[in-house]
Amino acid sequence: MRFKWASFEAKTNGSGTNQEADLNPESKRIHDSSLAFYKRVLLPSGFNGGMLVAHRGRIVFEAYAGRRRLDRVEPMDTSSALHLASVSKTFTAMAVLKLQEQGALDIHDTVSRHLPGFPFPGVRIIDLLDHRSGIPNYVHFMESLGWDTQRVLTNRDLLDFMVRNRRRIPVNPPDRFFEYSNTNYAMLALVIENTSGRSYADYLGESFFRPLGMNSTYVFSMDKSDYAIPSYDHRGRPEPFSWLDAVYGDKNIYSTPRDLMRWDMALSEGRLFRPETLAAAYKPYSHEKPGVRNYGLGWRLIDFPKGERVIFHNGWWHGNNTVFGRIPEDSATVIVLGNRYNNRIYQARTLYSSIIGLDMDSGDDE
Repeated sequence: MRFKWASFEAKTNGSGTNQEADLNPESKRIHDSSLAFYKRVLLPSGFNGGMLVAHRGRIVFEAYAGRRRLDRVEPMDTSSALHLASVSKTFTAMAVLKLQEQGALDIHDTVSRHLPGFPFPGVRIIDLLDHRSGIPNYVHFMESLGWDTQRVLTNRDLLDFMVRNRRRIPVNPPDRFFEYSNTNYAMLALVIENTSGRSYADYLGESFFRPLGMNSTYVFSMDKSDYAIPSYDHRGRPEPFSWLDAVYGDKNIYSTPRDLMRWDMALSEGRLFRPETLAAAYKPYSHEKPGVRNYGLGWRLIDFPKGERVIFHNGWWHGNNTVFGRIPEDSATVIVLGNRYNNRIYQARTLYSSIIGLDMDSGDDE
């Protein structure tokens, strides 16, 4: 069943959770499971953030806890945009696929065709999208190879550094195996910019955020440091910005649970992309390890033998932990965003089990 915009606006009671009196039995069951998770897992762990669960086009549970800034009294609410961390990759991947639909690129093109100077021949855009490029995570090699951490790193800096140090970076042949790497998505952001002629932020704003009414969603840049809601460690101490915080594509989108629901609704209704594009995005590309887990193009996948599936992405950056899970068979969505480090947020996967009726294996899957 497709999501319906008319049913998006949810009624809430004083605690921030939805009134459930008029829910059908299946939605009521999902509401009850969500409320139990929120009360028994999130709240006792010091959760600071927002949670939303939707079923068949309507919000069945929504709640916000804590404060936007721990040293102030302003409460967390529906407009509180938090750092999505790696959930940002879903937007980067779909922006690349939108450019393919517009005829600006083909994901089987080599990266160097759209990113002059890219130093690793044979790597295709699809190899970046499905994490099969063989290029390691820049977070792990920049400092060891001599980057001055007193300088804030940009995407262009990263490309230039790889050009200068290409023989020192331990790169594997492309399309041999899956290796999750933030470098892939930092380079995809540059591909988006070079191909579209617009900044990453402008392209996403024009293509997704503004058309979908995602009015609280934006791409972070260092000049927004004072504006952005900060993150905190598990003790509630502020996490300072670092030299890694200016790189985007792999992270650096801020959003809210309701805006993410708008993103999910647009994808689920097929209002942004052709069916074949969505099928390609959700196709498993990595089969080196047996099991139900896989990776598509910007999406993690859990595919069960009888056809049930979860399409999701989680994230972690500084004190931010994020979960964005989509269950197409049941038209259900689970969103949890927090800005005080809390790995219990990832236990939201138990809600997938409740909705589908199948056990999920453990793992944070950042």
